[in-house]
Amino acid sequence: MLFRSDREIFKDETILFDFNYLSQRLRELAFLNAGLYISLSDERTGKKTEFQFSNGIAEFVKFINQAKKAIHNDVIFFKGEKDNVDVEVAMQWNDSYTESLFSYCNNINTIEGGTHLIGLRGALTRTTNNYAQEKNLLKDINLEGEDIREGLAAVVSVKVREPQFEGQTKTKLGNTEVKGVVESLVNDKLSDWFDRNPSVAKTIINKCVESARAREAARKARDLTRRKTALDGGALPGKMADCQERDPAKCELYLVEGDSAGGSAKQARDRKTQAVLPLKGKILNVEKARFDKMLSNEEIKMMVSALGTGIGKDNVDASKIRYHKIIIMTDADVDGSHIRTLLLTFFYRQMPEIIEKGYIYIAQPPLYRAKKGQSETYLKDDAALTEFLLGSGLKDVEILSSAKKVTEQEFKKLILSIQKFYSLLKNSSAKYDPDVLYFLISKAINLENTLSNQNLLKSFLDDLQSWIETNPSLGITYSKNKIEEENGKLFGLIDTVRYAEKITTKISVDILKASEWIELNNLWSQIQLNSKLPIKVKIDNQEFSFETYKEFHDHVMEGTKKGYYIQRYKGLGEMNPEQLWETTLNPENRALLKVSVDDAVAADETFSLLMGEQVEPRRKFIQDNALMANDLDV
Repeated sequence: MLFRSDREIFKDETILFDFNYLSQRLRELAFLNAGLYISLSDERTGKKTEFQFSNGIAEFVKFINQAKKAIHNDVIFFKGEKDNVDVEVAMQWNDSYTESLFSYCNNINTIEGGTHLIGLRGALTRTTNNYAQEKNLLKDINLEGEDIREGLAAVVSVKVREPQFEGQTKTKLGNTEVKGVVESLVNDKLSDWFDRNPSVAKTIINKCVESARAREAARKARDLTRRKTALDGGALPGKMADCQERDPAKCELYLVEGDSAGGSAKQARDRKTQAVLPLKGKILNVEKARFDKMLSNEEIKMMVSALGTGIGKDNVDASKIRYHKIIIMTDADVDGSHIRTLLLTFFYRQMPEIIEKGYIYIAQPPLYRAKKGQSETYLKDDAALTEFLLGSGLKDVEILSSAKKVTEQEFKKLILSIQKFYSLLKNSSAKYDPDVLYFLISKAINLENTLSNQNLLKSFLDDLQSWIETNPSLGITYSKNKIEEENGKLFGLIDTVRYAEKITTKISVDILKASEWIELNNLWSQIQLNSKLPIKVKIDNQEFSFETYKEFHDHVMEGTKKGYYIQRYKGLGEMNPEQLWETTLNPENRALLKVSVDDAVAADETFSLLMGEQVEPRRKFIQDNALMANDLDV
């Protein structure tokens, strides 16, 4: 299938297709249509992926649960048809404390649910309770819907001939007859499954009973965290500085990391519309905590009290929220990133409605301040600093070794590409020795053929050894190399030692398909367009020659910094109130990132993967994506 955008509708000539977004959507379609084969290839980068799932949404549920520990092995799956409505349901419980229910109608993701999801939830509650009571498994407690759905991953997909959606976005199904069809099917099929699998059914109900007991324990705690209105005379958290405005649409709440930054923010803010709540340390990771334990966390109780919405996925009333902008403001370091992730996990799992309404934002405080004389400029990150210095501090530069005249814009793009290239190389150390990877990139001509032929691969490894031994400035020692074969595929193992630490780099043809390799290779090609090594340049009427792109980049950037005082902020507490207002709080100058959920399945998978109990999937994710991480302050 070939799609081209209609230029009468899409006026922008720079329309770009996002491979990852398309891949997620096509994978979803393959799950929803068992046996359907879908292939996606990107001729711009060489990326390609294929999807085909013979067991359809049963495999979809396994995919959802891949970062969680299932409490029973087999996915519960059933399908049926009644009154021209085709229904498929798949479900599996895991040991987490959150539900992951996804609903579809005619392959459309109904993110707001609708009658098919109501039918599924109603049948789950009725059937599970009936079975538990019949088998005397409940004792002194009653199960509610939220108890049964705790830790449940489920997908319901219906095919309706004349679907009725609420709203133009088709995110909520409105056909009333669908509810009865889904409810009837789930009642019959799930009851039968419980009867045929009594030991598994008992395990599931025991988990539901534990959830019910935790819910009862949390009920009193939830009541204590509900914020009273001003008419009730309730008090806000002691450390919080509230704003004067009472119209939520005009109010902002800054969640600030630490008392130091909180103190500066309180002094810098606009008292009329901006409230500040300092958070001490890291809040609880709610992905790994049950509801009652979560509500015992002081920082969480303060946030719930300040927001006034209530707490719990099914108990939040977003209409009662006191601020239509909740702005997460943390330091630009690893701890700040972790705190921001913990807060996003809390909002996504416990208050998803306020994310859906667009109330959550992330502040973008600057990482640098560049001052020259009386003029000062605040810059978000390394790339922004480089671009600024190239635009204001760059002297006359001419690349003498280039076959054509390099324009000023091309020169700036070259420096930025070199900076990004070496940043990616630096981040590669989790998987490869960066210098080994550099050698691979620089010798990439016919590399696929080289890595597939034992003699060529041996010669290549010998060349690599010679290059390392004749370049002591690299700071690494070549230890050994060898060639092995696995499942008919050759791969080379290269051992190097850097700072007394041994690194083993494994290379095979598979490396050429990795997203990080494609990114590095594209950057290398861009760099090579305007500059071959060695680079000869004339800077301010002086000629220089550089053997590496890094030497060239560093020399140019050092020259652009002359006359500038560059300050790097490690934390928000280093800014005085005037600077914090000017850069991060002032609506006229600040930059905010709005948090939204474009793909609910991908979001659920990401939070489970990164914040859940399972270590191995998280380790694999970090190893696979380490090269793509940028701007880490470690």
